Amino acid sequence: MSRSSRKSSSDAAATVTPTTTTNPDVNDVGIDDDIVKKARDEYALNPIGSGSSGKASRSIKGGHLRLASSSTDGDDLDTAGARIAAGSQEVENASIEDGDRGSITYKVYKRRWFGLVQLTLLNIIVSWDWLTFSPVSQHATTYYNTSESAINWFSTGFLFSFVVIVPLTIYMLHWGPKPSIIVSAVLILVGNWIRFAGSYSRDGGNYGVVMFGQILTGLAQPFVLSAPTRYSDMWFTSRGRVAATALASLANPFGAALGQLIVPFMVAEPGDVSNAVLYVAIISSVAALPSFFIPAAPPTPPGPSGRTPKTSLRESLRLLKSLEIWLVLIPYFIYVGFFNSVSSLLNQIMMPYGFSSDDAGIAGALLIVVGLVAAAISSPILDRTKAFLLAIKVSTPLIGLCYLAFVWMPATRDLAGPYVVLSVLGASSFALVPVALEFLCELSHPISPEVTSTVAWAGGQVLGGIFIVISDALKAGPDADPPFHMTNALIFTAVIALVTVPLPLALGLFGRQDRLVMRRVRSDERSVRSTSNEETANGPVVVGDAAA
Repeated sequence: MSRSSRKSSSDAAATVTPTTTTNPDVNDVGIDDDIVKKARDEYALNPIGSGSSGKASRSIKGGHLRLASSSTDGDDLDTAGARIAAGSQEVENASIEDGDRGSITYKVYKRRWFGLVQLTLLNIIVSWDWLTFSPVSQHATTYYNTSESAINWFSTGFLFSFVVIVPLTIYMLHWGPKPSIIVSAVLILVGNWIRFAGSYSRDGGNYGVVMFGQILTGLAQPFVLSAPTRYSDMWFTSRGRVAATALASLANPFGAALGQLIVPFMVAEPGDVSNAVLYVAIISSVAALPSFFIPAAPPTPPGPSGRTPKTSLRESLRLLKSLEIWLVLIPYFIYVGFFNSVSSLLNQIMMPYGFSSDDAGIAGALLIVVGLVAAAISSPILDRTKAFLLAIKVSTPLIGLCYLAFVWMPATRDLAGPYVVLSVLGASSFALVPVALEFLCELSHPISPEVTSTVAWAGGQVLGGIFIVISDALKAGPDADPPFHMTNALIFTAVIALVTVPLPLALGLFGRQDRLVMRRVRSDERSVRSTSNEETANGPVVVGDAAA
């Protein structure tokens, strides 16, 4: 190795020489040479799957390679992965012809933390926007001269907004997280100041104007809530993805905790709603502005899976048919939906029994903060052990039992019961979120991560809005004891939560253990073994962290 090549190697996290031997991903699924050749000929680097064909050419958009198919046959994920792996080998050879001298560089860059912190801030603030009014619903009702059910629609409309813009979210994230983050920042800025335009006077606000601003902030949410898995896949190695996904994803409920805890202290009377909306708008502006300066993509991928060409959008949606994927998605939809509805209605759940809005705010904060602590402890452990399935099977029964126990907690009229149950519920729920998102990415690889992430969050947001409407309809009347209690809504929540528990417990049963292969981790491990062989033949591989 020359001196110049040694110097270049020392700046890289990993340098490997591509092999031209048979691709292991292809052999594992029994694809013969003719099919591999056909796959190479059919697949082109086309992110939207427009049906064009041709040989794979080297093209990088948003930090990873993509392949699209013009065929319409019913390939399963194994076959799709094999065909893409075949195309990947040709891309490697193209890099040699392009002057890379047969070497491929893997790095992790310190600048990745800037983008991750910004994504975390946006998730915090967009969730705080969601719960600006729910923790002080009794004062917001007076300030906007409307009913409590109408105030609930601030939360419901925010959640339903998610679904409206899901197709655009998936498309933009397919090109990379930065465009999605910028769109979210713009919508947050505009939405917050429109909300203040409808709330500038202490004498009362304009409900319609505020609802319009609330919907705009709701449209901002999917662009950052669905981005963590895409961002971690682009910037982090397999030993850091769960923690990175957890930090950015769980920032969203942390923002809800801030809303639950801080807004009641801001609003002591109806006129204070105006100041609260102004303060949130200022904080949102400060948090959103750095979004325009984050790096778009790393110069080189962090690991082998970052180079794997991803399926096109059309192909990805067609491949979302695995039973195992849906056994994770359906519980995720339901439990995220219940978290959204309980967080939105916690004030109305507890106040009929003599609790104050401050008590309810602290209960909501405990639900989230204890959950964040549990996730902070479990995520690094799961990053290393990859015990995703065990974590899912332990967490889901706990979640169902907590919703059952919470049915009786408000009626105790003592803070200890609700606080303990909500703390355990938060710990089990929040530990599950990053694990489920990363497990979905593993099961669906080489589907691009933003597809499963966006689908998972969209289902949770839609069901959250539906559950709020149902719970509001189940609220007791003024003649009940106590008036306006929500026991029936809590029973509904507990029943659905318990019925959902067996779904993830069925993962790997009935002879389907082989369907739970960690595809993305396996891809990295194979590349490491291949790299070790090349290291023996061509010299050492340097591993490290890039300074930039």
